[in-house]
Amino acid sequence: MAVNKLSSVRPLQPGNISFKPSWLRQWSPFQAILVGSAALVAALILLVPAYLLLRTVTGWENAAKTLLRPQTWQVLGNTVILAVSVTAGTAVLAIPLAWLTACTNLPGRRLWNVLVALPLVIPSYVAAYLYASLLTPKGLLQQWLYPLTGLERLPEFYGFPGAFLVLTIISYPFTYLTVRAAFKRMDPALTEAARSLGVSPRRAFFRVTLPYLRPSILAGSLLVILYVLRDFGAVTMLQYSTFTRIIYNRYTGYRLDAAATLALVLVALTAVILIFEHKSRGRARYTRTSIGAARQQRPVPLGKWTAPALVFVVSIVFVALIIPAGGLIYWFWRGWQQDYGVKMLDGASSNTVAITSLLEPAWHSFSASFLGAVLAMTLALPIAILVVRRPGRLSQFFEKVTYASFALPGIVVALAFVFFGINFATSFYQTLPMLLLAYVILFIPQAVGAERASLMQVSTHLEEAGRSLGQRPSAVFRRITLPLVRPGIIAGGALVFLTAMKELPATLILSPLGANFLSAQIWTNINEAFFARAAAPTLLLILLSSIPLAWMTLREKNETGD
Repeated sequence: MAVNKLSSVRPLQPGNISFKPSWLRQWSPFQAILVGSAALVAALILLVPAYLLLRTVTGWENAAKTLLRPQTWQVLGNTVILAVSVTAGTAVLAIPLAWLTACTNLPGRRLWNVLVALPLVIPSYVAAYLYASLLTPKGLLQQWLYPLTGLERLPEFYGFPGAFLVLTIISYPFTYLTVRAAFKRMDPALTEAARSLGVSPRRAFFRVTLPYLRPSILAGSLLVILYVLRDFGAVTMLQYSTFTRIIYNRYTGYRLDAAATLALVLVALTAVILIFEHKSRGRARYTRTSIGAARQQRPVPLGKWTAPALVFVVSIVFVALIIPAGGLIYWFWRGWQQDYGVKMLDGASSNTVAITSLLEPAWHSFSASFLGAVLAMTLALPIAILVVRRPGRLSQFFEKVTYASFALPGIVVALAFVFFGINFATSFYQTLPMLLLAYVILFIPQAVGAERASLMQVSTHLEEAGRSLGQRPSAVFRRITLPLVRPGIIAGGALVFLTAMKELPATLILSPLGANFLSAQIWTNINEAFFARAAAPTLLLILLSSIPLAWMTLREKNETGD
């Protein structure tokens, strides 16, 4: 019997022998391109920690003193409390808003979808100043209420209360956009199957819908918590001590070793958060129940809850959008009347000259942010594909390195680029490509998070069916996967564009010579207490940011049939 088995074995032919290692034989050219692209991004990001380590090692005695100071641990506590609180607050706002605008017959839901996402375009330092000028103990609100009520002082706004309010209302769209995209992709058959088994709508939401939304909720919450960790404008304006504020103070005080040490602590804190998020995500996959074309969802009738739902949505839009917009218009009108002065008899007024002078910085801001968003979307896709479709230690390494970059303050990334640019690439220093690479390092986690959530909800059976027909992996991705994940890619690109438009430290330090940006004009005027002059560039920045966001939202609506 053994002889018969051996006789059935075909002898090896010289042409069939492969000298490639087993791991190399499993790689396709498409996967090699993915790994190479992801490795390039990781190497670019790791330049910043390399700079921090260099500064810390060369001054290790000062680094030890910095770590042992009670102030460092107090700042760590402040940072963690603010990040966790804002993340919880954004989830409470974003999930019901996403459901109302995506799954119900809410009146005007298409308009509300755009308005709910617009607070994301407001820079944190602008929102902080607007709310501080309104809600501080002797602010505008107290001045308006005093003749009516005799109120002499409002509760304290600076510190944690103000930072929590401002960061929550400008960052909840991170979670809203990712969760709403998941609602739009959700197969109605999932909830219909649960309802057919006698499950109540409430239990179906918690047992079917909420687990399906888990990847998107985690992705959006991760973006929020990382955004809070690296925010500089709001915490500085509202005098709340977090790592970014202390790091900036150390840098401006020429204490570079202490700043690098604190930045390393911030990166370590980010690593802990990433590990926790990875454990919470687990190995579950959330896909459609069939490989056929997805059926359109029927809007859920709100019935008697229509009025409360409208009150909820209108309240959020009023607090997060109308109040800041009204404040900007107020300051713009004051600047128009006082600072510029309307000189109708002199021909061209100084207002016209002032507005015309904003065209150049507006173009620089828009073009740099758009190119940075396109570059980030392109480089984020290989990382998202490897994380979802090729899970392993290497893909986890790429993912963690990518997300860690979002916690790096813009000032740290900018100074690291200055160091390497001056010492190793002088012709590259203060050019547009350097600024675009800084934008990629700072904001690529937003694109990766949105694209990863979309890929996790695309069934692998679709891709396997394409490969069974003899299609190459690259062709399967281009013809099957890419159209399905396009809403997530668009959402990620929108997030990168909006945050790049508002980025301040990296833009100030790395902008090309002779190029002026809107964010720089805004910050300079605010620091000099000339907010009436800052209102015009702020309104223009918000307008430029709102148009692409509205276009991307309407495009998503057309593609999903909403």
